[in-house]
Amino acid sequence: MAQNWTPGSWRQKPIQQVPEYPDAAALAATEATLATYPPLVFAGEARRLKKQLANVAEGNAFLLQGGDCAESFLEHGADNIRDFFRAFLQMAVVLTYGAQLPVVKVGRIAGQFAKPRSSNVEVLDGVTLPSYRGDIINGIEFNEGSRIPSPERQLDAYRQSAATLNLLRAFAMGGYANLENVHQWMLGFIKDSPQADRYRKLADRISETMDFMKAIGISAENNPSLRETDFFTSHEALLLGYEEALTRIDSTSGDWYATSGHMIWIGDRTRQLDHAHVEYFRGIKNPIGLKCGPSLTPDNLIELIDALNPANEAGRLTLICRFGHDKVADSLPKLIRAVEKEGRKVVWSCDPMHGNTITLNHYKTRPFERILSEVESFFQIHRAEGTHPGGIHIEMTGKDVTECTGGARAVTADSLSDRYHTHCDPRLNADQALELAFLLSERMKSGRDEKRLAIANA
Repeated sequence: MAQNWTPGSWRQKPIQQVPEYPDAAALAATEATLATYPPLVFAGEARRLKKQLANVAEGNAFLLQGGDCAESFLEHGADNIRDFFRAFLQMAVVLTYGAQLPVVKVGRIAGQFAKPRSSNVEVLDGVTLPSYRGDIINGIEFNEGSRIPSPERQLDAYRQSAATLNLLRAFAMGGYANLENVHQWMLGFIKDSPQADRYRKLADRISETMDFMKAIGISAENNPSLRETDFFTSHEALLLGYEEALTRIDSTSGDWYATSGHMIWIGDRTRQLDHAHVEYFRGIKNPIGLKCGPSLTPDNLIELIDALNPANEAGRLTLICRFGHDKVADSLPKLIRAVEKEGRKVVWSCDPMHGNTITLNHYKTRPFERILSEVESFFQIHRAEGTHPGGIHIEMTGKDVTECTGGARAVTADSLSDRYHTHCDPRLNADQALELAFLLSERMKSGRDEKRLAIANA
């Protein structure tokens, strides 16, 4: 157990990105109520994820992490969850086939409600109001009543997370993830997209493999791994009062776990070494993430790693790199070299979304070509440094939205307004997410072939 740590010791530290609740007593009462609620996830599940992430850290698996920028109360529904899960499975199958590595599946879901903001206020038509910080804190509607932080929203976020987790567990373990149904995972609008033929060919090859395995007696009926999958949840743990209320002691180990999600991470705006978020994270035993932006220095990164993973445990810490397509070549190599020099065990993951946001026609968007460029640079740099590019971290949806420009079925600046539904930042639609998976799969296969050739010629 971390020294001089309690679930509430973060309250003695400076804190960034905290909302100002007008009624402190109501906030305390809400947190006390949450503390009586059942955990959303369990310590054993978090340990299983950490073990799988240890395989990623050792170069024997790949992390796919993705989902909503910010979950909303209004859009919560079974169809949205199903479509996200289906798109996510599509990506995982494509990546598994190309990389020939297990894919660890972690959603930004069932808890991704709070968002950091660059400004405390928003101004519209001369009116100034507090910024929208996610449905767990205040409302997106631009009026004074909606923007006042309300602690009761935390109870709504808990209930929605519980319902979402219940459905995700049913999808993951109840047969929906059966590889024998690979053709049925095709979303309707993808059938008309440029990616449909590529996915269908891949599905045909997988189906042929499944038919062969069935012929020799291996089927989904006698092999659960063909009909079930592990699926984990994650979110940015921005609202520490909510996290503290859901922090529990594991009865089998005596360790403290955050039970709001299997994996939680520290954002780029809240990673100050002597501040509240690092203090909270150092004491929980979950696998955790750390967002790494261009301002992070190698020395500061090593200090953060030592604070968050002092035992140097593989699978404990994922470094989620979010530099921007034009900054990754300058920022990433020096961080990799510092980590390698100190012998630290981490998972390296690429977030190609947050550093590539621009504004077109008054809409925040992310050009697909910039997203792909950062991913490609991430892989090239790791290949040059001899390290494992362990994963990707993307904001995506299973819906046919028009929020990020580009892709094979191009979303243009003029078409952004057609279906721009995000509550905060632009997301890849299912078609763009699948295209990214195909392109990434090809890069991974190329890297694998190059490695085999180098070994053969050695």
